[in-house]
Amino acid sequence: MTSLLVSCNTTIDQSLPLQQSNKKDCRIIEHKMGETEICGIPQRIVVLSPYLLEPLLALNIQPIAYADHIAFHKEDYDHPAEQIPYLGKYINKSIANVGIAYMPSLEAIVKTKPDLILSPDHNKNEYQKFSQFAPTLMLSWNESTENLEKIARAVKREEKVEQLLQETQQEIEKAKQEFSKIVANYPKILLLHAQDLQELSIANNESICSSLIEELGFELVSLPEVDTSKNSRLPLSLEALPKLDNANSIIILGYNFQEFSKLINRQNFTEHQLSNLQQKWSKNPITQSMKASQENRVYYIPTYLCTGLPGFLVQNFILMN
Repeated sequence: MTSLLVSCNTTIDQSLPLQQSNKKDCRIIEHKMGETEICGIPQRIVVLSPYLLEPLLALNIQPIAYADHIAFHKEDYDHPAEQIPYLGKYINKSIANVGIAYMPSLEAIVKTKPDLILSPDHNKNEYQKFSQFAPTLMLSWNESTENLEKIARAVKREEKVEQLLQETQQEIEKAKQEFSKIVANYPKILLLHAQDLQELSIANNESICSSLIEELGFELVSLPEVDTSKNSRLPLSLEALPKLDNANSIIILGYNFQEFSKLINRQNFTEHQLSNLQQKWSKNPITQSMKASQENRVYYIPTYLCTGLPGFLVQNFILMN
């Protein structure tokens, strides 16, 4: 049995150059702050979130600058494969670090001389400032397909969108067949979100993780008296955990956004995010009383993989029980 199947079939052409911009070739793109006109093909793209970096790379476009959700790395990304979790291996050159996605450095952005800025819509108060630097698109975290389509229009790669969607659906259909016997024998999964055992929550609407689990045919379990349809995370006390012992398996979305000195490079990112939580779960009498723990059916995935990257390069990281 495997806890995580890595099957990223999307090919990234790291050497594909962009054409020079043609100012006569203009189009209007709608986004969360209205409409933005983009002319030609942008050459210098600043990306202010991993969930926006992901579709850009899926379209075979390289950024010149990036801001992550968490300050895992504080200098410029001179070795992105080692400094940017999951996506860094698709970046083939040094790029500027312009701060934190939701609090980027305006000075650092200006220095990059961008001709397109891709920003989370949380930065709406900065939209007018960004727009003075370059055409800006503000896009929402939970609209991965729409984001892909809009970014594709911005960089004139519309023809790749349908290909990416088809490849993703093919991988999901393939996974359904492979998991069908597992679903039949172990249909119920408890999906938890946790930093440690004092901060547990049920994560039944946690983006790609919960949606993939359900699309593969599994059933997400929750407390019977609680409606989780309107809440992405439902707080759960450790003492209430045994009420969910009907789960055949448990998947825990763990995180550790502290102790960055222990985060040496991308290779130990998963260990850094999960090791403390795994140790505490393995030693606690309540968690170990759960049937899933006793049957060795508890699996751990970094929260960053689900919430930071809800799109197309990570869509093929399929959860297994």
